[in-house]
Amino acid sequence: QVQLVESGGGLVQPGVALTLSCKLSGETWGTNVMGWFRQAPGKEREFLGAIAWNEGNTNNGNFEGRFTISKNVAQNTLYLQMNDLQPEDTAIYYCARSKIPTAWYGTARQYDTWGQGTQVTVSS
Repeated sequence: QVQLVESGGGLVQPGVALTLSCKLSGETWGTNVMGWFRQAPGKEREFLGAIAWNEGNTNNGNFEGRFTISKNVAQNTLYLQMNDLQPEDTAIYYCARSKIPTAWYGTARQYDTWGQGTQVTVSS
C-alpha cells in the first residue's frame, strides 16, 4: 500500500509563488502516473496536471504556464510549482497516484490513492 502526504500549503498574498510537495512512501512500485488536483469550496474537483513517474512525459494541464509539475523519483517526491497565485486559486490541493498510464489525462477515478490534501489560501 502506498501513502501520499502533501505539504507546502498556507496563506499567501496574491501574486506570489508557492511550491507544494507530495511525498510517496510504502509500496511505491507500480506507480505509473502522479497527478495534482484541487477542490475549492462548493466546486467540483479539478485536474491540474500529471506526470509519468518512470518516464519523461508531463501534462501541465490548462493553467497557461502558471502551474508546473515536476518530480524527484529518487526521493519519491512530487512537486507542484504555482506562480502568480490569485484568490481563485484558493482550494485544497491533492496529489494522487495511478497505476494506469491513461490517468495522465486527468480522469480522477483512475487514481487509486490520494493524499489528505493541503490548504492553499490566497488573500490580501
